[in-house]
Amino acid sequence: MYVLADDDPRWRHGVRAQVEGALRGGAGLVQLRMKRLGDGETLELARWAVAQARAASALLFVNDRFDLALLSGADGVHLGQDDLPPESLPAAARARLWVGLSTHSLGQLEASRTRPIDYVAFGPVFGTGSKDTGYPPRGLELLAEAAKRAAHPLVAIGGISAENAPLVRAAGAAAAAVISAVADAPDPAEATRYLSVRFASSPPGS
Repeated sequence: MYVLADDDPRWRHGVRAQVEGALRGGAGLVQLRMKRLGDGETLELARWAVAQARAASALLFVNDRFDLALLSGADGVHLGQDDLPPESLPAAARARLWVGLSTHSLGQLEASRTRPIDYVAFGPVFGTGSKDTGYPPRGLELLAEAAKRAAHPLVAIGGISAENAPLVRAAGAAAAAVISAVADAPDPAEATRYLSVRFASSPPGS
């Protein structure tokens, strides 16, 4: 499970509780998605989250900002289509960080094949109100096609729940990324554990 800890105030739990719950629930990777805090507060939170992830033998990524990822000691940075291009990352940053890239269409997915990244995210697979990508739901059929064409491990994102998590694995996703399914759950740790069980309940797709 790939859990995005999001600082949107509408969620039932704050970022720290999301991070702690995701890690207690066995998430392999947590991404900080900070859209509201200033750089200083984000860096402080990221350093705390990195320490928590290390203790749980998990990875901690920072959304958008490779500089804050480096300063905090994070394992990686996740970039969107409108963020700094992966090709523009300084060599020192590329040597230190795992790099992920969001894709929303087969065209973007095809273009990612030769880009200097380590994984791609593809979505939104299902309808979601957690983040506005500007793209309608892609669906399982397009996800399966994207998984076949991807040159890097593919992470499915967008509207993923315990109910449909097995379907995205069967479609070929290497991992499932969630926001609201953990951030708005009564118990983030239990939600993460159950999502992991559900994802693993399906044989992986080709």
